Amino acid sequence: MINKRFVTFEGGEGSGKSTQIKILSNKLSKKNKVIITREPGGTKEAELIRDLLVKGKTDKWSGITEVLLNFTARKDHVDKIILPNLKNGKWVLCDRFSDSTLAYQGYGRNVNENLIKDLNKSLINNLKPKLT
Repeated sequence: MINKRFVTFEGGEGSGKSTQIKILSNKLSKKNKVIITREPGGTKEAELIRDLLVKGKTDKWSGITEVLLNFTARKDHVDKIILPNLKNGKWVLCDRFSDSTLAYQGYGRNVNENLIKDLNKSLINNLKPKLT
């Protein structure tokens, strides 16, 4: 399911995602309501999961555990922030989304790509941005 008001920004640390989100948000907000969010995170509960993922040693979890933690956070984020705002006609600009899981855990940690795609389909109804 592609949503025309959902835009994600992907890239490594320091690549300018936050800067580009601010630029687009400033342009869009002149005529539209805009929500800026991030992954992992975006909700109080998903931010707790983010802390588990990004703080401490980088090798503390297996690749599959990282996928499951990311999708736990993503499901909460999609249900509580992304979909409600899209349904209310707002633009949602997200710093990272499912492409990051595919890149970091799929390609980077050798987690099966089909598993990640199946989780996208079953947990978030294959929600995809209009533009990344």
